[in-house]
Amino acid sequence: MQRESGLYGSIHVSVPDNFTEPFAYDYDRSIILTDWFHKSTYEQATGLSSIPFVWVGEPQSLLIQGKGKFNCSSASLTADTCNTSNPECSPYAITIIPGKTYRLRVASLTALSALSFQIEGHNMTVVEADGHYVEPFVVKNLFIYSGETYSVLIKADQDPSRNYWMTTNVVGRPPNTTQGLGFLNYYPNHPRRSPPTVPPTGPIWNHTAPRLAQSLAIKAHHDFVVTPPTTSDRAIVFLNTQNRINGYVHWSVNNVSFTLPNTPYLIALKNKLHDVFNHTSPPEGYDSVNYDIYNVSKNPNATTSNAIYRLGFNTTVDIILQNANTMTVNNSETHPWHLHGHDFWVLGYGDGKFDMNKDPKKYNLVNPIRKNTVPLHPYGWTALRFKADNPGAWLFHCHIEAHFYMGMGVVFEEGIDKVGKLPSSIMGCGETRGVGRP
Repeated sequence: MQRESGLYGSIHVSVPDNFTEPFAYDYDRSIILTDWFHKSTYEQATGLSSIPFVWVGEPQSLLIQGKGKFNCSSASLTADTCNTSNPECSPYAITIIPGKTYRLRVASLTALSALSFQIEGHNMTVVEADGHYVEPFVVKNLFIYSGETYSVLIKADQDPSRNYWMTTNVVGRPPNTTQGLGFLNYYPNHPRRSPPTVPPTGPIWNHTAPRLAQSLAIKAHHDFVVTPPTTSDRAIVFLNTQNRINGYVHWSVNNVSFTLPNTPYLIALKNKLHDVFNHTSPPEGYDSVNYDIYNVSKNPNATTSNAIYRLGFNTTVDIILQNANTMTVNNSETHPWHLHGHDFWVLGYGDGKFDMNKDPKKYNLVNPIRKNTVPLHPYGWTALRFKADNPGAWLFHCHIEAHFYMGMGVVFEEGIDKVGKLPSSIMGCGETRGVGRP
């Protein structure tokens, strides 16, 4: 949960020399969106691991490039904590020149929140997602989930005598956090000059349809299509549920809540340390015929395991993420799933329960976008395909900090025999304590 404590940033990867991107712009800017909690991660982790269970709650602020707002009257704070006259407390501003086109690289590094990002009076043209070019499409609200990155183009074509709001709002959860605010500063207006209007409120928080519509709208750019294999060698269905284990609240995948062993998987696998983790294969599906995804499970109890999924090297793997009801009536949450070490093709999304006989026939095998993070929408499913062609042990997990901490993740192993000699500098945990040290 280190990201929640402020350990985050962005890396800007430039294109090769003499390479022409499929869109034009005059200037390039980066924006990090995140949420901010006042409690430390240690306090939050303690609550998540306690009986009675203490949820982390909603964030106190939403930040645009590290700046946000907080309702100072909502807590007992010292007099100098909130000082709105301090220039450092002014919203983040992007200064733009009238008539120019700007590429905004927007990244969400939230710990919990799914967000909508919008710029008052300006359309955004989405041109890239997770490092891959997409067929351009226009949005007024960019829905973005933890771990995702997008590039959008905006044209500075509005009234240049004033500034405009940039705002971000929570979606998918009851919005108990003040919206994040920033300024789109038209030069030569002062960058701290507040717009003359009320900030746009953003979309309705529990309206899933437009979020699903954006997911479905993302296609690979026609000049940069990498077609997936037409079939897969293996299909694994992951049912996402909230459960209890010995009275503790967990998240689970196929009724198994993930735990990490003391010795890292890569070291254990490479050095054949057989007692480090459970070698029983985890479940590759669930009782889809009888499980009711729309209601609280009749038996919410789960088990814990640190077992991993062993994938044949260079095989093609399908992952179907299936959402369900939590332990709260009429509640299904949004989960952004993130895969380490790979990009995957997003083959499709759907409402309700995935049908293994019918739904694969609807897969987009023509121009699917490649990503590394993808949303699983409430009471819906998301289908992915990837090549197990990167030797190692790789996490696949919900990017919401608390959810992964509570067990919502798995590990894939592939091609360990192709991994070279491990450096001694990574030893020191679990059964490798003292190994490789002088």
